[in-house]
Amino acid sequence: MSELVAYRLEDGVATLTLNNGRVNALSPAVFDELNAALDRAEQDRAVVVLRGQPGVLSGGYDLKVMNAGPQQAVALVTRGSSFSRRLLAHPYPVVVACSGHAIAKGAFLLLSGDYRIGVDGAFRIGLNEVQIGMTMHQAGIELARDRLRGSAFQRAVINAELFEPRTALEAGFFDRLVPVGDFEDAVREAAAQLKGLNMLAHRNTKLKVRQALLEALDQAIELDQRHLG
Repeated sequence: MSELVAYRLEDGVATLTLNNGRVNALSPAVFDELNAALDRAEQDRAVVVLRGQPGVLSGGYDLKVMNAGPQQAVALVTRGSSFSRRLLAHPYPVVVACSGHAIAKGAFLLLSGDYRIGVDGAFRIGLNEVQIGMTMHQAGIELARDRLRGSAFQRAVINAELFEPRTALEAGFFDRLVPVGDFEDAVREAAAQLKGLNMLAHRNTKLKVRQALLEALDQAIELDQRHLG
């Protein structure tokens, strides 16, 4: 990996760290490296931890690409949706460790993990697409519909509500919330617990549980390619 995504393998855990500027903008180059890192983690048969820098997981798609034109925007959204689908079907457990803000596609990364850990603090979590003038893409709707609690789904998707970490936990963005000082230990504990699973059973069960979601995402990605922009 280059400086955009760092890869570290330690004791059966592959840590993928986003490192693309102040907000970890998700560009085509970042997705290239994330996919290469997932390939490597799969070869290493490792539990995956996807994380950002202190204070931010990701602020979402690279706006320079999104504003370059409809074709570029659709291509990037397609890459992002396909990456979320890949995370959801990854054969080994995926922990998404969020040490701060997660906005737009950053929040969708949370919704794509098997276990999501956040830190308490003055951070914002959510889907701001409608707020910034973007009609929510169909793949995003399907993913949010499946992973968010019913009481929060429409607030998050239609109203673009941004949540504080504690309300984000209630909404379904997180599985666990910890003080910042406990974050690293919590990530290690989660990875260690998941390492104890039977990986074949984990993979097969994951695919059965998420079959309807994965099929809906396949259809949504195709629909978005035809209609976005």
